[in-house]
Amino acid sequence: MGQSDHSTGSSGYDASVIRPQMRADDVAWRGRGFPAARLRAIKRGLTTLHVLETMAVNIYLHQITKEDSEHNRQLIAAMCNEMTHLQDFQVKLFEYGWRPSMLRWAYWIVGSAIGFLSRLMGRRAVLRAGVWVEAKAVRHYGELLQTIEWDEETRKVVEKNRSDEQAHVERWRALLGVGGG
Repeated sequence: MGQSDHSTGSSGYDASVIRPQMRADDVAWRGRGFPAARLRAIKRGLTTLHVLETMAVNIYLHQITKEDSEHNRQLIAAMCNEMTHLQDFQVKLFEYGWRPSMLRWAYWIVGSAIGFLSRLMGRRAVLRAGVWVEAKAVRHYGELLQTIEWDEETRKVVEKNRSDEQAHVERWRALLGVGGG
C-alpha cells in the first residue's frame, strides 16, 4: 500500500478514510415536521451536491490511465472517495423522500470532458484541474453549510465530505509543488 495522510487537520476528520462505514440503522427518514422553506433549501443543497459529485467522479474516472503509478493510485483513491460522496447525497435525497435530478447526466458529461481533456494535456493539467475543481467544491460546500439549516446527521456528512475535498486540494497542490491551503 502507498503513503497515506492520517492527519485529522482542523476539521477533526481523518483524510485517509475514503469510505466511512455505514450501517443499515444509519438510514432514517428525515425532514418530518420541517417547515417547507427549510425542506426546499435542503433539497436544493442535496441536489446540488449530488450533481457536483457526479461530475467529480467522472473527472477522476477519465483522468486515470493504465500506468502503474503512484499518481494513478491516488486518482483511484480520490475517485472512490467521490463515489462515496455521491452515494452519501443520493441516500440523503431518498431519506427525505426525493430523487436525484433528472439533469445529472449533463454533469456526467462535463466531468467526463474535464477529465479526458486534462488527461490528454498531461499530468500537470490533471493536477491543476484537480486543484481548481476541488477548491471550487470546498467553497461551495462552505456556502451550503452556512446558508442551509441541515439536520444534524446530514450536516455531519456535508462537513466530512468538505474535509475530504480540502484534503484533495492539499494533495494535488503538494504533487504540483504548489504551497497554500
